[in-house]
Amino acid sequence: MSMGLPTQGHVLVVEDEPRLAAVLGDYLAAAGYTHHWVADGNAALPAFHAQRPDLVLLDLMLPGRDGVEICRDLRRIGAVPVIMVTARVEEVDRLLGLEIGADDYVCKPFSPREVVARVGAVLRRHRAASARPAATPAQAPLLVVEATGRASVRGRELDLTPVEFRLLAVLHGALGRAFSRDQLLGRIYDDRRVVTDRTIDSHVKNLRRKLAEAGGSEDWIKSIYSVGYRMEL
Repeated sequence: MSMGLPTQGHVLVVEDEPRLAAVLGDYLAAAGYTHHWVADGNAALPAFHAQRPDLVLLDLMLPGRDGVEICRDLRRIGAVPVIMVTARVEEVDRLLGLEIGADDYVCKPFSPREVVARVGAVLRRHRAASARPAATPAQAPLLVVEATGRASVRGRELDLTPVEFRLLAVLHGALGRAFSRDQLLGRIYDDRRVVTDRTIDSHVKNLRRKLAEAGGSEDWIKSIYSVGYRMEL
């Protein structure tokens, strides 16, 4: 249910476990958020249109319709932030492979406090991106030009290998989106050579170092536990 006037933001919780939904609601309220809860997948979109939430916390396995279908529908409607919730860590790779457009993923069992922290982080990122005017190439902290295969940090060109450039281009082309290691491998090695997913870790380490040496930040590439990496500027 909704709780008073929005403060930090309004969250639509789509979760079929009443106890879990109640706990999440309590933690959201304590952190200054209002929320509305629905337990059935078929009720998610009508609730979204009625509530117009700032963020949707969406369980994967639901009666009626599953979270993948709902998330895809939300993406067709607009750019509301979506955090997917799944009971299995291995599902995250599958969800990423489906490219459904979720902004973040949380695996059960989880700490409600962590979920609220994720909600806050995603909303801050979304609001900052919405409020930020489009930067010209001269103003951009990181410029990646795929047509020429060149990248620069505030005008200082990066000395990258072809694989490092492709990795940077993938991450930079979808700022804020998490990629699994397997997904990144499939995008940077088009010859399908045999490599391990830890190869990505090595490339990320080198890329972070080169970004920092050029005046950028290693923190631009975030490690996402049990998932992979995403880039935030």
